[in-house]
Amino acid sequence: MTFGFAPSSAASLSPSAASATRLLEPAEWAAAGIPLLRNPREIVGGLHSRHRPRPATAIVAVLDPDERLRASASFASHRVPADGWMFRNALLAQLRRVIPHDLRRRTPVRTAVLLYCREGDARWTEEDGAWMWGLRDACTLHGLRCGAYITLTRDGWQVLGEGRGGRRPNAVSAPEPFATSETSPPPPRTGGVASDVLRRAAAR
Repeated sequence: MTFGFAPSSAASLSPSAASATRLLEPAEWAAAGIPLLRNPREIVGGLHSRHRPRPATAIVAVLDPDERLRASASFASHRVPADGWMFRNALLAQLRRVIPHDLRRRTPVRTAVLLYCREGDARWTEEDGAWMWGLRDACTLHGLRCGAYITLTRDGWQVLGEGRGGRRPNAVSAPEPFATSETSPPPPRTGGVASDVLRRAAAR
């Protein structure tokens, strides 16, 4: 008698098929219970002013329970095709650089949101799905709540899954001054190991 193991479905997937599974469809994202932002326009405007993103720039930000910005980092992404696992690693590397983890807490109290500036229109793409997957997984590994995923295009900004958005700021607009009511913003972080990883992966 011969014993053996049937290959798992994951093991039998080709690299392209496996990477395709590392994304979230809009319906899955909407069903995940992502907390709503009380004032998305203020969050988007603040991140746009701090980091001045251009297409293919991702900004990950950590908010406290009162939605005050505690840390943020931006980096360039040129990963083609989109791969949620690579995006997760890039986001996790940036989070580790800018803020301590909350893994000792039973319940996360801080929330990570992601703003991605890209070409195209505001409709969901597989690249968006890969960023969503990466954000959710990075938050789990860093002890954070998974927050909103926001796209920034030439048409404006949009919180995917919520139907909220606006025309300004957009991917080509000049940054507006910080709101006078805000406290001094933490210095933006850019580049780092994650950017190098993504650049090397794109060059292959």
